[in-house]
Amino acid sequence: VQLQASGGGLVQAGNSLRLSCAASGRTFSSYGMGWFRQASGKEREFVAAISYSGSSTDYAASVMGRFAISRDNAKNMVWLQMNSLAPEDTAIYYCARRLTYFAGTSRVPDEYGYWGQGTQVTVSS
Repeated sequence: VQLQASGGGLVQAGNSLRLSCAASGRTFSSYGMGWFRQASGKEREFVAAISYSGSSTDYAASVMGRFAISRDNAKNMVWLQMNSLAPEDTAIYYCARRLTYFAGTSRVPDEYGYWGQGTQVTVSS
């Protein structure tokens, strides 16, 4: 399984970005997916998660109402739409696939077994 994250960049506060995560493999639709981020000097933190079917989503309190996670199982793709970006959203963003198939959402990094390479998001004030 390979995950390729893209879509990061430098934006001004208040603007939007859409991150994409392309997954390889034929079992993508069986696994929940998540987005995490890691700011410089800080630990990796949960951002958003989506169940294998897409019927359930979960968000960190800090991004609730601003970010939206979605997926297209036919395309093996997951997206993170980020609106109203703020400087505190600056981080490397990682997409990840859960270890357990047909499981729901999870905020726990150890429950994800595959990680993309990360894409840098920088928000200027």
